[in-house]
Amino acid sequence: MTTALVFPGQGSQSVGMLDEAAAEWPLVGQTFEQASDVLGYDLAALCREGPAEELNRTDITQPALLTASVALWRVWRELGGPVPDYLAGHSLGEYSALVAAGCLDFADAVELVGIRGDAMRHAVPQGEGRMAAIIGMDGEAVISLCQEHVAEGVVEAVNFNAPGQVVIAGSLNAVNSVIERAREEGAKKVTPLDVSVPSHCTLMQPAADRMAGALAGVSVQDAAIPVVQNVSAGAVTDAGTIRDNLYWQLISPVRWSESVRFMAEQGVSVMTECGPGRVLSGLIRRIDRNIGCHPTDTPEQMGKALEAVRESA
Repeated sequence: MTTALVFPGQGSQSVGMLDEAAAEWPLVGQTFEQASDVLGYDLAALCREGPAEELNRTDITQPALLTASVALWRVWRELGGPVPDYLAGHSLGEYSALVAAGCLDFADAVELVGIRGDAMRHAVPQGEGRMAAIIGMDGEAVISLCQEHVAEGVVEAVNFNAPGQVVIAGSLNAVNSVIERAREEGAKKVTPLDVSVPSHCTLMQPAADRMAGALAGVSVQDAAIPVVQNVSAGAVTDAGTIRDNLYWQLISPVRWSESVRFMAEQGVSVMTECGPGRVLSGLIRRIDRNIGCHPTDTPEQMGKALEAVRESA
């Protein structure tokens, strides 16, 4: 049986995430201690106690989610969880996948995503960017709406999360115009997102430029497990291509639906969501109901995921 392990991105964080896992497995606390040493502040305390406003700041969210996801990956392996055939991560989650694949050293990845979050936070002045989720319109229709409003500023379809679920990002006024047009065109739901930066659109070019320098300063190895990257929606193992795609990822759409379909075409029928929350499990059900996806964020869920993967072998 062909399997995949997937890592969530921003939006899956919450105060108290992994509390049960940390109480059960010392490896979780050890992973957070390692990340805290790199960052220079107590990441575990912030995740455990909040405040939520600080945890939700992108330069803190990113290392927090990376660390939580890598901690669960380490627990998965310690408990005898099998090495998957494919790895993938949603946006930020791609860095977790690359640690699991042996491409990035964990400490390097913590430092990189801290820089990534800070670069994204400062790429667009506060209040000048926006993101919104559009439910009930296909990707091409959303792209067309965005193209109608380019004269008002940057507005782009940036996350293709599932059929009929597309996220847009860009300049405040242009995004607001597309929100209104989507409602007029019959979108089932349009939800402005409570995020601090308009991710994955061309407004992130300053962040991409800064990340190019940061990426040049770290070692990237060939992947021991193929990683399905956001930019290509295809499996990559070559270190040079992986490094290039991490640069382009910041200013390119997250092709999540295509990534999941690609893995399904390779025979993947069981996926494990390795990280806090169950966002990806929900999206994967919407993309392909023939794929079972199992969360791992509590000891109970981890046990069920291990059992499901072993039964499918």
